[in-house]
Amino acid sequence: MTHDARFEDGKEAPLNLGAMDADDLKVIAALAQDAVFPASEMRWDRKADRFVVLLNRVRWEDEGRARHGTERVQSLLVFSSVQKVASQGVPQGDADTILSLLDITFEHTDAPSGHVTLTLAGDGAIRLSVEALEATLKDVTRPYKAPSGKRPSHDT
Repeated sequence: MTHDARFEDGKEAPLNLGAMDADDLKVIAALAQDAVFPASEMRWDRKADRFVVLLNRVRWEDEGRARHGTERVQSLLVFSSVQKVASQGVPQGDADTILSLLDITFEHTDAPSGHVTLTLAGDGAIRLSVEALEATLKDVTRPYKAPSGKRPSHDT
């Protein structure tokens, strides 16, 4: 008797990563690069001091892409201890705007406090003022074929 393969059976398991310093955040930034998300999928919960984005990220870590093509997966990018959120070049009130994440960086102000900057395509940016750097990136769906069928590329 044969059974269909399950996502959980594969070697390529869902990501669940944490970052507590700038070096850790570089790993999350690399894995989240070129993620896209509607502006409506960002939330700042002031009471919980948490900023969350539901991303559609490229599975850069996917070793099987030659076999099945480029995949994306929905992932939650969560920042804790967020005291303030500011944005530039992000349309307000247009929930259908699709944003593309280019990079995530951390800069200390008064250690361990600092600013996390999410750099977006088109000169947009979101800056989070945090008491301390605490971030997670967690895959929450099964991978799916990228609608374009292509991996993003960057001219240098």
